[in-house]
Amino acid sequence: MILFALLVATATLIAGVAAAFAIRRLPTVRLQLTGLALLAVLLPLSAVVAAGIVMFQSGHDLTILVVAAGSACAAVAAALLVARRIAAGLSGLVEASGDLAGDLATRVEERGPREHRALARAFNEMAASLERLFEARRELVAWASHDLRTPLANMQAILEAVDDGLASFEEYLPALHDQVRTLSALIDDLFELARIDSGALTLQLREAELSAIVDSCLRGLQAEAHARHVALEASVDPSAAARCEPEKIERVLFNLLTNALRHTPGDGSVAVRVEPGDEVVRVTVEDTGDGLSPESLRRMFEDFWRGDPARSSPGTGLGLAIARGLVEAHGGRIWAENRPGGGARVSFTLPAA
Repeated sequence: MILFALLVATATLIAGVAAAFAIRRLPTVRLQLTGLALLAVLLPLSAVVAAGIVMFQSGHDLTILVVAAGSACAAVAAALLVARRIAAGLSGLVEASGDLAGDLATRVEERGPREHRALARAFNEMAASLERLFEARRELVAWASHDLRTPLANMQAILEAVDDGLASFEEYLPALHDQVRTLSALIDDLFELARIDSGALTLQLREAELSAIVDSCLRGLQAEAHARHVALEASVDPSAAARCEPEKIERVLFNLLTNALRHTPGDGSVAVRVEPGDEVVRVTVEDTGDGLSPESLRRMFEDFWRGDPARSSPGTGLGLAIARGLVEAHGGRIWAENRPGGGARVSFTLPAA
């Protein structure tokens, strides 16, 4: 009898392994779940029936086998219903994935078992990210087209005026130079942003004292600050040094200071603070302006974003996006917040030397 039990157990094990490999080859989840349910019920039932044929002698014993077979059939039916529900949930995600190609607003309902809800939540988050990405791309194309068209239209108007004899070339030459510089700056910023986004930006990192970078930026903006009646202040720890490419970080700080200066009213102030730490150095630019709106806090580092779309503010609208890309390329992070006493504060970190 022990030998017979060993033979049945061995045969059951071999049959189960072979059936499992066969189930894995089925083309759909529904078929795989159905096969698994049948295997989980029929395999032990077959072993019981085989043992019953040898061991059971009375009709009462055979009745027990019939009851077991009926229970197994009920278990298979329940397993098929569960498999149908699981497959239906996955089919909904597959259908939504197809619809997402044509409609980025497609979402799926988060219902069913915990795993289904988690999968649906991940799908909805992915769809929302794609929608934001394509919206940002549309805005990028729109703003780039607008900012490129403006200087080109001005240059065309100047050339037509000169060609028609309405003005002399010498009279419009300074204005033509200004438009060329504007167009060149926008193209340079677009090229820099493309290098950052594509990962083609190469940095020559070295140890640099941030006090020299701050002094250089403040000297470059002193005249504009004086014309706007805005005070420029700096609080820099002389020992603050970072591992960075100084020219890139100077551009980051210059962009932040220019933006702060542009949004600070007369008799206000803009301050730069540099605070060294064990692992990072924190650079902060603060102003006494009106502060940032919730939308500006969320979008100010996006390409071509302007706090007031109706206002034709100077610049390309790419300065903060480039600043974010350069800081992140150095392994730091950049963020913005409102100051408790009023005004805005933009901070970024760099690896300490």
